[in-house]
Amino acid sequence: MAAVSLQGVHKVYNDVHVVQDLCLTIHPGEIFGLLGPNGAGKSTTIRMVTTLTEPTQGDIVVAGYDVSRQKIDVRRQIGVVLQQTSVDNDLTVWENMELHGRMHHIQNPQRQRRIDQWLDYVELKDRRDSKVKTLSGGMKRRLQIARALLHNPSVLFLDEPTVGLDPQTRRRIWEIIRGLNQQGMTLLLTTHYMEEVEYLCDRIGIMDRGKLIEIGTLEQLRQKHGQAILMTQQGDRWQYQFFPTLVDANAYLDQQADKTGKMTRPSNLEDIFVELTGRKLD
Repeated sequence: MAAVSLQGVHKVYNDVHVVQDLCLTIHPGEIFGLLGPNGAGKSTTIRMVTTLTEPTQGDIVVAGYDVSRQKIDVRRQIGVVLQQTSVDNDLTVWENMELHGRMHHIQNPQRQRRIDQWLDYVELKDRRDSKVKTLSGGMKRRLQIARALLHNPSVLFLDEPTVGLDPQTRRRIWEIIRGLNQQGMTLLLTTHYMEEVEYLCDRIGIMDRGKLIEIGTLEQLRQKHGQAILMTQQGDRWQYQFFPTLVDANAYLDQQADKTGKMTRPSNLEDIFVELTGRKLD
């Protein structure tokens, strides 16, 4: 059974097709990265999958439950970490966790054990009595992750989980995500950081203008679009040309009479993204 399945999903706002005929399957135990420029439909897709927005058309199933007809069952199976800070600044770390546990009807003493478990996992156990307003941005994000894990979801959705964080904190969040996946959890994340996707994700989907335009592993995408790039400087800009391999790119460069402003290198995810969408991530 798929962890997440979307078949023929559309979402229309005021006659604007924000998501169009989206078909996507996320396998149990994988980390799936969803990329796209602003306005591509990523956030709307996440909102539909997490029961926050009704699809206009199509079928969405999460952990075996239909998103439209079995919302409560879906919510028991998922954890959600939104880009916006959603913890209560006037409560302590422990009070935020306690409130969330009660809302999920987790009984004591199990609730206290889980609070201790997940605060320890995200390295916030020593801050359990601190007001959230005193925490750094990275600590607040880790608290959001701990809170989303309190009811032991099978699928975790992360919307821009490291936006605005310093490099060291971002790496710590990556380690937390990797650790959860190693425990068998399925994760879907959206991000504007290409290196985050390359480091974390088993497969990648690229959306543009409401449509899923590409999907596969990084290696599959590089095999399809080209594993090497020839960069040619034109004024203050660079022109990119894909080649099947670095050997092919170097052979082509060797044949050029004028090699000024030209260089070859292996292709990366950002190269493929720009090639497909015509623009960089905003």
